[in-house]
Amino acid sequence: MLRGALEETHVLVCDEAQWLSRMCFEYLRYLWDDAGSDLTIVFTGGDGCFEMLQSEPMLESRVYAWQEIEPMPLEEVLTVIPAFHPVWADADPDLIAMCDQEAAHGNFRAWAKITHHLTVGMKESGRVLDEDLLRWSYSKLRHRLVV
Repeated sequence: MLRGALEETHVLVCDEAQWLSRMCFEYLRYLWDDAGSDLTIVFTGGDGCFEMLQSEPMLESRVYAWQEIEPMPLEEVLTVIPAFHPVWADADPDLIAMCDQEAAHGNFRAWAKITHHLTVGMKESGRVLDEDLLRWSYSKLRHRLVV
């Protein structure tokens, strides 16, 4: 059934690819190599992903392009973040810059987490975006419960 579905153009994104087993890579290679398929596979991941993918010769030889995503520079943050979520659409650019410098560091995943905490905090408190609420939202990123 899967092979039949792959006769049409599809893109398969495998996040956290550094955790895939050799058997998973073999299966993905089998699907990709099938002459009847029109499949593109995108492997993404964090620390160790590049090394893991490169260590599998049958996979590494089929990679057409390697792309490392760097943190967004402040200019990009000031463009992307207001378009990312309505909470940022009319936010003061200085507030966005402060948040990026103190907490997000150009990392989109960090921005997503901060946005989540911020929207929950705004809803629960009935407050609007301000410096104190913003700092509260990204304080949630810094602490871990140690047991």
